[in-house]
Amino acid sequence: MARILSIDFGLKRTGIAVTDPLQIIATGLTTLHSKDLIPFLKDYFTKEPVELILIGWPTNWDDSSTHATPLVEKCIRDLNKHFPAIPVKKVDERYTSKMAKDAMLEMGMKKKDRRNKALVDEIAATIMLQEYLRNF
Repeated sequence: MARILSIDFGLKRTGIAVTDPLQIIATGLTTLHSKDLIPFLKDYFTKEPVELILIGWPTNWDDSSTHATPLVEKCIRDLNKHFPAIPVKKVDERYTSKMAKDAMLEMGMKKKDRRNKALVDEIAATIMLQEYLRNF
C-alpha cells in the first residue's frame, strides 16, 4: 500500500507529513522552504510510493478566500504538472496552526520550542492528515 502525504503550504515554509505504508499513523516528515517543495517531492517519490497528496485549503470563517488561497492554488497547479499520476485533494486547514500550538503546549514543550514556526507547520500538516484518516 502506498502512503498519503499532507502539505501545509505557506509563503515561506511548508510543513509535510506522511502516513505509514498501511495508512494508519500520520507522522510529521519535515518543514522546508516552500520554493524547495517540488524538488523535495521529486526525490521523496523516487524512494516512497505515494497514492494521494492532501493540501491545506485556506479559507475564512465564511468560506471566502484568504490572502494565501492564490498561493495554494498555484502550488496545486505545480503539483498536478509535476506529478500528474498522484491526485491532489484539498482539505480544510482552518485552526490547524492553533491546534498545533495547543498540541505543543500539551506535550510540555518549552516556550522557545513552541515559537519554532517550522515545527508548527509540520505539526499542522500532521493534524490535517490525522483528521483525513479519521474521517476516511
